[in-house]
Amino acid sequence: MTQVIVLNGGSSSGKSGIVRCLQAVLPEPWLALGTDTLVDAMPASMQTSDGGIEFGPGGEVIVGPEFRTLEAAWIEGVAAMARAGARVIVDEVFLGGASSQQRWRKALDGLGVVWVGVRCDAAVAAGREVARGDRTIGMAASQADVVHQGVTYDLEVDTTHTEALECARAIAARAR
Repeated sequence: MTQVIVLNGGSSSGKSGIVRCLQAVLPEPWLALGTDTLVDAMPASMQTSDGGIEFGPGGEVIVGPEFRTLEAAWIEGVAAMARAGARVIVDEVFLGGASSQQRWRKALDGLGVVWVGVRCDAAVAAGREVARGDRTIGMAASQADVVHQGVTYDLEVDTTHTEALECARAIAARAR
């Protein structure tokens, strides 16, 4: 039985739209949690300190030790919610590729997890990034490929030409 669906993809790849569609097509209620949830929950000072998270002018994301400490606790908390009976969809950006996935694998050990790669052409994601207006320009292009390096998936979807609902239906079929 699937208890957790982990979506990994770069910024503006379409993960958030897929998450909303998954919540609509899956028969049971699923919580949606993601890296944006974690960053939004952190104090604003974490975005201006070397120990927190920084967004560089070229779209790079730099995380420090304080961020990693809170991230580790958050990952364990998400796993605890799943163990307590909540179904959880995780919207993630594996900046460290395989090492990021390994942190999640360790925390989610023993749970039914579906690992999903959300791909999108870098130029298309960059266009979405500009249209959104709430992201550092360059983030989408810089993350499009690096987040998938060394990561293994049960399923991959590509939002370059495929709508979020179609991707969600494919994921839901795999998650049953």
